[in-house]
Amino acid sequence: MVKINKKKWQREIFAYFLLIVGSALFAVGDVMFVNPYLMAPGGTYGLSNVFNTLWPWKISFYAICMDVPLLLIGTWVLGPKFGVKTIISTALIFLFTYVLESVWGYNPAIYDGAFAATKAEGMLPIPGGSEWFRPDYFLNTVVAGIIYGVAIGLIFRSGATSGGSDIISMILHKYTHISLGTLVMIVDGIITLSTFVAFGDIRLPIYSTIIIFIEGKVIDMVVDGLKSDKTMMIITDNPEPIRDYIVNQLHRSGTCLTGEGLYKGKERKMIYVTLDRSGTVKLRDALYDLDPAAFVNIMDSAEVLGKGFHQLPK
Repeated sequence: MVKINKKKWQREIFAYFLLIVGSALFAVGDVMFVNPYLMAPGGTYGLSNVFNTLWPWKISFYAICMDVPLLLIGTWVLGPKFGVKTIISTALIFLFTYVLESVWGYNPAIYDGAFAATKAEGMLPIPGGSEWFRPDYFLNTVVAGIIYGVAIGLIFRSGATSGGSDIISMILHKYTHISLGTLVMIVDGIITLSTFVAFGDIRLPIYSTIIIFIEGKVIDMVVDGLKSDKTMMIITDNPEPIRDYIVNQLHRSGTCLTGEGLYKGKERKMIYVTLDRSGTVKLRDALYDLDPAAFVNIMDSAEVLGKGFHQLPK
């Protein structure tokens, strides 16, 4: 019992470590990469970036003025779905953003050329200041997307949720029954388009959308890891050579199931096996010689638990 409690505490400490690091990275991405380029890749902080440029006030103040009411309204309408970690995450992101914008300001971390004191063609202003800089949109977009993705991925890994504008989507989902994913895209899309309305530059919503895309891919990598494991379902009339290859050449195991074809009602064998990327390629190539008439379905495995892979959680 003592060991179990000790492991539980270790997991909790590590979860809060991820929460702190993720919240800090989110602030870095927003203040140093997204805000100076006048972009708004969704969320309350995206909208806060627009407000910060139009009416100079700290990003953190704008965001917390939206986040707290949204959490309260969300709890009232949806029930207590938002855990302690989500509330802590909201507070930490506010704190880190406030400190960073107070110390660093709104200077871009990536820019092309030196800062200039006067406006020049193609330059962007630094919110709240008189300096201007030449933006490097593409590089900044890629880096911002990676930082955002790692940050939110770590927050998800800690057991917290993003909250913010997602609460609006969840409330709309309750009453409209439109899929949550669609509503999240609509809400974030409106926030992203606000950059075009506010600043009149069509590049801004496009680059903001690219950030969202990169962010989503990186979140998947952080939360699920690199999906190197594959699941193969092989339907065959000659299972023995395939079984022999899997067991003796790949040194793996699997499951052989008996099924019935829909068209002719003929009994067929199906081999169900999970392999790493290398084993999948070897078996796929070997099937041409083992049974060229086999039907094969290869799928990504987000998580594989059990003997030979990851241990089942206690």
